Amino acid sequence: MGYREDAKIIKALADENRLRILDLLHSGEKCACVLLEKLNITQSTLSHHMKLLCDSALVNYRKDGKWMYYSISKEGSDVIKEMFLKYISVSDCNCSCTSCKEEK
Repeated sequence: MGYREDAKIIKALADENRLRILDLLHSGEKCACVLLEKLNITQSTLSHHMKLLCDSALVNYRKDGKWMYYSISKEGSDVIKEMFLKYISVSDCNCSCTSCKEEK
């Protein structure tokens, strides 16, 4: 994945309500009506948040009649883990720059 795709995922996570949604979905699939009750937000606001989470592949959705059900995407979860490890893991640098020499 590139920086653009990574930024899309990070932006999807960078909101208190979306983090709450992911926390609620952690225990399993939820209907939109359940999320609305727990979050105390409007339906249009929930739709906006869910679109960002689904577009970034963090959340799966399915429609059953007039109800929408959401769940955390296993694939999206794995992508997030790998992405953050890529940016925050510490590597043993073997270059000869001044900064690295000072750290050794």
